[in-house]
Amino acid sequence: MTQEQIKQLEKELWDAADSLRANSKLTAAEYKDPVLGLVLLRFAQNRYEEATPIVQAKIPDGPRGKRAATKEDYLAAGAIMLPEKAKYEYLANLPESVDIAQAINNAMKIIEDEYPDLQGNLPKNYQEFENDLLNELIRVFNKDAVKKATGDVFGRIYEYFLMKFSMQGAGAQEGGEFFTPPSLVQLIVNFIQPDHGIIHDPACGSGGMFVQTGYFVQGHTNKEVNEAITCYGTEQKTNNTRLAKINLAIHGIEGKIIEANSFYSDPHHLVGKCDFVMANPPFNVSKVDKGKDFVKTDPRLPFGLPKSDNANYMWMQYFYSYLNDTGRAGFVMASSATDAGHSEKLIRQQLIETGAVDCIVSVSNNFFYTRSLPCHLWFYDKGKKPENKKNILMLDARNVFRKVTTTINDFSEDQLEGLTAIMQLYRGEKPTVSKNNTWFIEHFPDGKYRDIEGLCKIVTIDEVAENDYSLTPGRYVGVTLTLDDDFDYQARLLEIQSALNALNTEAIQLSKTIADNLKELV
Repeated sequence: MTQEQIKQLEKELWDAADSLRANSKLTAAEYKDPVLGLVLLRFAQNRYEEATPIVQAKIPDGPRGKRAATKEDYLAAGAIMLPEKAKYEYLANLPESVDIAQAINNAMKIIEDEYPDLQGNLPKNYQEFENDLLNELIRVFNKDAVKKATGDVFGRIYEYFLMKFSMQGAGAQEGGEFFTPPSLVQLIVNFIQPDHGIIHDPACGSGGMFVQTGYFVQGHTNKEVNEAITCYGTEQKTNNTRLAKINLAIHGIEGKIIEANSFYSDPHHLVGKCDFVMANPPFNVSKVDKGKDFVKTDPRLPFGLPKSDNANYMWMQYFYSYLNDTGRAGFVMASSATDAGHSEKLIRQQLIETGAVDCIVSVSNNFFYTRSLPCHLWFYDKGKKPENKKNILMLDARNVFRKVTTTINDFSEDQLEGLTAIMQLYRGEKPTVSKNNTWFIEHFPDGKYRDIEGLCKIVTIDEVAENDYSLTPGRYVGVTLTLDDDFDYQARLLEIQSALNALNTEAIQLSKTIADNLKELV
C-alpha cells in the first residue's frame, strides 16, 4: 500500500469506529482499550497468515516429514501462533445468536495463556459493550483492505488510533501523556540514531519510542529489529503499561516492560549500560519523597538532589547515568528547565561541564494534544567527536512547524528531514536530504553547515558559562518569532482595548458610587 492509501485507510477505520462510539453510551476512555484490543486481534491473524509460509519453509524435513510448527517458530517470525478460537476470522464468522462479547473475552484469555508477557494486559471487558456495537466493530476491522494489510500497516493503524484517542483526552495522565506526538518521537530518533544495543525508556507510556526505533532499525540496517536492539521500559501507570506491551506486540518488537515508579526504583538495573535512552517524562512533577533511602542513595543522581520541589533535574540525571561511555539520549523537557536557577542551575552546570550535552531544540506550542505549552528537546552524547567535545548545537525551531488544525502543530516531512540534516552537518556527517527539500535548500544552499540567525548556532561551553549556564536556544541564535498568518492580531488588540475600556468605565462608576456613599455617611 502507498502512504496515501495507508492514510486513507487509517481515516476510514477511525471515522467508522468513532461514529459507532458516538452513537453508544461509552466515553472515549471506556472505548479506547477494547477497540485497541480488536486491532491487536486483527493484526495478530494477519501476521499469523503472513508468517505461516515463512515458518513452514524454515522447518527442516525429517524422517517422518516436517514437524509441527511451534509458537517459538512463529515468535521468531515476529508473529503470534493463534489457536482457532483466538483467530479474528473465527469471531467474524460467528452467528449473531452467539454471545460475541464472551467469545472476544475468551480469545483474549487464550492469547494471554499462551504468551506470559501479555498476561493480564489484554482487555477482557467486552461484556460492557452492546452486542450490536461489537458486531459492527468486528465488521469495521474485517474489510478486504484490512485483511490484506501487512504488519507495518497495522502498526500505523494502531499508532493512529492511539493518537486520535489522545486528542480526545482518552486516558491522558495528569502531568504527562500516554502518547508522545510522532513528530517529536521521530526527531528524537533521527537525532540519536538508535540502530543497535540496549534501548531504555524509564517513562515509556505506550512505548512509542521503541516503535519508532524499530522503524529506524528497519530503514537503516540489514538486521531484524529484535536482532539489532533490546528494549527496556518502565511505566508507572497500569493502563499505560498494558498499552506499551500491546504496542510492542503489534509491531513484533520483543521488550521488557515493567510497571514501576522510576523515582523510587530502577527495576532494569541499567546504570552505565545503555546505548540509547529516550523519554517523554512527566514535566514539573512535585511531591517526590526525597527522604526515602532509595532516593538519598540513588546512583542515578551523580550531581545531587535538586532542592526545588520539582523532578525535572532528577529525570535529566537519570538519562545521563543510564548511558554507557558512547551512549546517546534524547528526551522531552519543560521549557523552564533550560534556565532554572539555584540547585538546578548547579546541576545543569555540572552536566554541561561533562561535555555530554549535545544539542537543545526549542519547539513551539501546540505539539501535544492535551496541552499547548512549548517544550524543549534535550540531547546527550557521551561519544562526541573530539572537535565537538566542548560544543553544543542550539536549534530554535519555534518557527518550524506545520499547522494540522487550529490547535495542533507538527513537523512536515521536509522539516523533519531538514532539522535532522542540521544535526548531521554539526556532527560532520553527510546530510541525508531529498533533492526537492526546499526547506533545507533555502537555509543551506551549498549543503554546508552555517549559523543562521533565528534558527541555529554552534556555541562553546565557555560561551554558555558566560551566559550563566542558560541552555535556551533563543538566547544564542536570536529571537525572530514569526506571527501566525491565520490569527487576526489587529482584531484581538481591539478586543483587549475594548475590555480595558469597559474595566476603566466600571472602575470610574465604582469610584463614583463609593464617593456618593461616603457623602451620605458624612
